[in-house]
Amino acid sequence: MELNTIHQRFLECKNVCTDTRKITKDCLFFALKGDNFDGNTFTQQALEKGAKYIIIDNDAYYKDSQTILVEDVLSTLQNLAAYHRDYLGIPIISLTGSNGKTTTKELINAVLSEKYQTTATIGNLNNHIGVPLTLLSMTKDTEIGVVEMGANHLGEIAFLCEIAKPDYGYITNFGKAHLEGFGGIEGVIKGKSELYDYLLSHDKQIFLNTDDTIQVAKTKSVKTISFGQKEEKNQITIQFINANPFVKLQYHDETISSHLIGAYNFNNISAAIAVGNYFKVPDSNIKKAIEGYTPANNRSQIIKNGSTEIILDAYNANPSSMKVALENFSNQEHRNKIIILGDMFELGTEAEKEHQAVVDLVNALNIDKAVFLGENFNKTTCIHPKATFYTSFQAFKEAFNLESLNYSLVLIKGSRGMALERVLGLLDEQ
Repeated sequence: MELNTIHQRFLECKNVCTDTRKITKDCLFFALKGDNFDGNTFTQQALEKGAKYIIIDNDAYYKDSQTILVEDVLSTLQNLAAYHRDYLGIPIISLTGSNGKTTTKELINAVLSEKYQTTATIGNLNNHIGVPLTLLSMTKDTEIGVVEMGANHLGEIAFLCEIAKPDYGYITNFGKAHLEGFGGIEGVIKGKSELYDYLLSHDKQIFLNTDDTIQVAKTKSVKTISFGQKEEKNQITIQFINANPFVKLQYHDETISSHLIGAYNFNNISAAIAVGNYFKVPDSNIKKAIEGYTPANNRSQIIKNGSTEIILDAYNANPSSMKVALENFSNQEHRNKIIILGDMFELGTEAEKEHQAVVDLVNALNIDKAVFLGENFNKTTCIHPKATFYTSFQAFKEAFNLESLNYSLVLIKGSRGMALERVLGLLDEQ
């Protein structure tokens, strides 16, 4: 079946689904394959649950006109998304980076939503499947799309750009994330800069944070919409005021008080302001959107449990994000500061060095008690007088004592695989 015909079938459907557990009536179901499953085998089940059409790539599961046989389901999903993006013809803003992608995306979406009908990446569906699903969730009512792009290998951002075809782009930063896949920090910079490469080759524009020297160096040939703290260098000037504990800043005549902790979130907020300014969102609405945004999903959440105040930043971690989080935490005013840190993943041969660097930083900071979880942290050398190490969460759970956290400010941070949000469950059990 031709792609334009598949697109007509898609327009007849209410939404797209790739998981039979989430089938809704009159959806378009893509029978994707995974390491441990074959979506083709769920064809009958998807039909029984109400799917309007099913896209398959195994003719053994063909039923009737409701099943659409293609050569490869994943490629069809990606090609259909690119076709639909062209069909809509709306401005697409894409962003990537080592840290802060999702927070920045949500802030940009909040600001633009004050004036436009927007569709943005849900959660962190930012890979070769998530980006197509985001594009296919856009409708004729969507005026601007905001697409987050993630990658852990060279070439992935370039591939996603060919699907999303962004008109504008932003890179949050270049940090020590996915070093194993990228082969080091230079690989990270090259991989993330594939977004710049696409925008340059298609004569599109980027939002440039001039406070980031790497971004400045990488964008000398690209059309830029510049923002930063130095008025003489930027089209849009935003001034940092403080982060005690929440980021406060000045933009035009507006003083904006956010609900985001850490000076590192200043750049994320600034990017959203710059995008809003460019798309002519009124200053008062930009202020409303930023001040109304509250972080969730284990990203810098502030949680109070009795006498304990917790900064839950357990969605993910890498050496760069760990460093800024610890430095910010050390600067907080509190009489008893405790950290609970979990291993950082996907660091390859750099794992031992980077975990030791985190421990060395902890030794030097104003932190009263440190708890380290995971095999990598257990290989480090630590001189902190009140540091404890556990090889697993289970070992920590068995030794856990709620009283040790009373009247404390606690930072919880680790890679997604450590699932350190489980610490909250321990508090609830006490």
